[in-house]
Amino acid sequence: MNSQTLSAFRAVLTGFGMLATLAACAVGPDFKRPVVALPAAYPAQTEDAAQAALAADWWTIYQDPRLDELVKATLQNNTELERVLAQIEEAEAVLDESGASLFPQVELGASSARSRSSTLNAQRLPAGTPPISNSHRLALSASFEVDFWGKLQRATEAARAQVWGTRYARDVIALTLAGTTTQAYFALRALDAQIAVTQQTLTSRDDTLAVMKKRAEGGLASELELNQSQGARADAALQLRELQRQRALVEHQLGTLTGHLDLKIAAGDLADLSIPPTPPVGLPSTLLERRPDIQLAEQELIAANAQIGTAKAAQFPTFSLIGNFGGQSEELGNLLKAGARIWSMGLDATMPIIDSGRYAARTRQAEARHRQSLAGYRKSVETAFQEVADALSNIQQTRAAVTDQQAKLDAARNGLRLSELRYKAGYSGYLEVLDAQRSAYAAELALVQNRQAQLVYSVDLMKALGGGWSPAGAAPLVQR
Repeated sequence: MNSQTLSAFRAVLTGFGMLATLAACAVGPDFKRPVVALPAAYPAQTEDAAQAALAADWWTIYQDPRLDELVKATLQNNTELERVLAQIEEAEAVLDESGASLFPQVELGASSARSRSSTLNAQRLPAGTPPISNSHRLALSASFEVDFWGKLQRATEAARAQVWGTRYARDVIALTLAGTTTQAYFALRALDAQIAVTQQTLTSRDDTLAVMKKRAEGGLASELELNQSQGARADAALQLRELQRQRALVEHQLGTLTGHLDLKIAAGDLADLSIPPTPPVGLPSTLLERRPDIQLAEQELIAANAQIGTAKAAQFPTFSLIGNFGGQSEELGNLLKAGARIWSMGLDATMPIIDSGRYAARTRQAEARHRQSLAGYRKSVETAFQEVADALSNIQQTRAAVTDQQAKLDAARNGLRLSELRYKAGYSGYLEVLDAQRSAYAAELALVQNRQAQLVYSVDLMKALGGGWSPAGAAPLVQR
């Protein structure tokens, strides 16, 4: 390479260095997390814990191995998680593509052609020039867009935020699926308890009906009372069938969640599920770090913020360095010889002059999308605060109601006993016994439902607090 070529290369490289230095600053606003005013504590908060870790496998606090198996299967096999994992891979590929634009693109081109020129043109071929010629070419071409205004940098920033957004979306779905599976399991166990109560009631009414038939045969009971007893027995049988139907549907739901469509779960006792103590909820501001949906909303806001810079940078000139280096010759064997050497280098610049406001409109669009994302972020924070507050209130009230529920059940059972004694003694009609039976049955079911509600509301609190939030470095809910 001669001195003129070297001088040209130095000039281009110097210009590239200057442009690269100037490209260090990007147009558009830099992201800052918005300030959202939150109360100092939750309305029903009874303790002040600055920050407390919740285990990633929070469902294990209920101490039920079958539940642990179901949640694990859900997080491994659920098709919704498979879809979002594919979205993460797509977003990562988009980030790789965006990051590649910050580096030169080099291509290798090769061509080989044989052509014939006319000998009858007005401009004749020079003497001795054959009409048939060969041309072989092999060259490297390079192009590089200098990110003078930070357009590519902002695009990469947006793509990176989208990658993190899909990861937090995965955590949102994993938390939702774990909560749904856990609550469905509690519903199944509550139905098991209600089925057990109803079966006991049906057995009791079978016994009562048998006694009533004998009394009717002996003239001690009327046909009306016999019909009432038969109706009460049929009513209990119908309720049992309905509860069994509901249990089958919940079992099917768990099968779909876990990816085992033929799932069968043996009956269990709701009382075996321990009701965990209320975990320290911490300060409301910790939701900004705990909740994956808030983190997702923040990443969407970061991406929207970066896209403003991308839109603004498109209004300024675009600078690109271009060049090629290779060989061209008539004979293929001479392609790599010094005499066949070809090269070129240059700087390309383009700038919109008359766009009729197109680029300015795109910037306004990006700014409007940013405001939408900002509103979505604030809404996510407000919703998170409400969900924690609601869960705390629900837990507090259902726990306080246990004593009253038990007192109601004890009173109903005693009322049933007394009504049966009064009926046998002839002091009251059988209708009074039926009312007492219905009251006792309803009180039994209400106590079961209250226990289910306590368990369900505890899951609501786990979800509201961000579920498997844990200190940095701990394992996430779902392993990729």
